Amino acid sequence: MKTMTKKPEILAPAGTLEKLKVAIRYGADAVYIGGNRFGLRSRAGNFSYDEMKEGVDFAKHHHAKVYVAANMVTHEGDEEGAGEFFRTLRDIGINAVIVSDPALIEICAIEAEGLPIHLSTQASATNYETLNFWHQEGLERVVLAREVSMEEIKEIRQNTDVEIEAFIHGAMCISYSGRCTLSNHMSNRDANRGGCSQSCRWKYDLFEIPRPGEQTSVLAGDPVEDFSMSAVDMSMIRHIPDLVENGVDSLKIEGRMKSIHYVSTVSNVYRKAIDTYCRDPENYVFKQEWENELWKVAQRELASGFYYGTPTENEQLFGKRRKIPAYAFIGQVLEYNAETQIATIQQRNNFGVGDVVEFYGPGFTHAYQTIEQLWDETDVPIERAPKAMMIVKMKVNTPVKPFDIMRKKK
Repeated sequence: MKTMTKKPEILAPAGTLEKLKVAIRYGADAVYIGGNRFGLRSRAGNFSYDEMKEGVDFAKHHHAKVYVAANMVTHEGDEEGAGEFFRTLRDIGINAVIVSDPALIEICAIEAEGLPIHLSTQASATNYETLNFWHQEGLERVVLAREVSMEEIKEIRQNTDVEIEAFIHGAMCISYSGRCTLSNHMSNRDANRGGCSQSCRWKYDLFEIPRPGEQTSVLAGDPVEDFSMSAVDMSMIRHIPDLVENGVDSLKIEGRMKSIHYVSTVSNVYRKAIDTYCRDPENYVFKQEWENELWKVAQRELASGFYYGTPTENEQLFGKRRKIPAYAFIGQVLEYNAETQIATIQQRNNFGVGDVVEFYGPGFTHAYQTIEQLWDETDVPIERAPKAMMIVKMKVNTPVKPFDIMRKKK
C-alpha cells in the first residue's frame, strides 16, 4: 500500500511581478525570480527591490514563498556588491537565494547570515556525496542537474537529508546544463553570466566548399533537413508518482521568460495532478486532459529528459514534428455579474464577435463559448476588441471569476 510522506512544493517561474501573482494564484507554492544582478536571465523582467517587496508581501498573504536566482558564474569583479545585495534580499523577506558560484555562496553565508541558500542546477550536482558536501557547508537545498536519472534520485534520497529540487517541465539544454559556451563563441554573449543567445536553437546547414567562394549544401534534398542541436522540452506530467515516491521536495518549472499564458497553464496542470495523486496515491490515475492542456502552451515536442535514459535523436528536433496547436492569451477576467452573466474583460490580444473562446481558472476550471455580443466599457456595442489592454464586456454563460484567463485557438 502506498503511503504519502510529504506533498512536494510546486516551484514556478516568475519573470515579472504580474507573472509572480499569476503563478501563485494558479497553484504554485513558491516562485523564483531574478534581481537586477547576479542572475542568468539578463533579458528577463528582473525585479527591483520594491517589486521584490511587493511580491514577498503577496506571496505571504497566499502562504507561498519567493526565491531569488543569483546563479551566475562570476569572473573577476562580478562579485562586487554581492554582500549588500544578499543583505537587502534577506531584509526584504526573500525565502532563499539560488546560487551556483562558491564565491557568491561564501559571500552570502558571511554577509547575509540567516538567508537560506539553495544550490543552483548550474553547479551540476549529480550524486549524494555532492549534496552532502553542500549540506555540510550550510545549504539546505540542492537543485539537481537536469542530467540525473530517476534511479539516481532514488539513491540520492536514500543517502542524504538535504532537500532535493528537480526540474519537471520546460526547456532543456542540448549541452551539459551550466557548461555551454556556444553563445560565447557565436554571439559574444556569456551564457553563464546571463547572456545566453540560445545558439543551439538556431538553424544550421552543412556545406561542401570545393574552392574559395563556392559552397553547396550537403543537406539539400526533399524535404530539406536543417541540422539541429536543439533539444525538445521536458514534461514529467506522466510521472508524478515517481517524483513524489522518490522523495523530491520541490518540483521546478522552467521559464522565467515565458508568458502569463504559459505560467498559469503549467502551474494549474501540475497543481491538479499533484493534488490528485497526494489525495489518494493508491487509486491515482493519470488524466490525458492534463497533458492535452500542456500542449496548448508547448513550443516544442515534449519528452522526459534524462529521467529514464539518455536522450536519443528522438529527443532532438529532427525530421517531421508534431503540429503543436497554437493558442493565444486574449483576455483576463476583471469582474463577473452572476445576475446578468456579464463579464468585464481586460483585452490582451485581438478578439471579436464570432470567435470561439475558452475560459480557464485556478483549480483547473474550463468553459467554452462563442462570443455573441461585445460592448466597450461605456456599454457601446462593438464587433472587435483590437486595442491593447482595453476594457470590454461580454455575456459569459458559465460563471467565471476575477483573474480567470480567456484564450482562443489561433
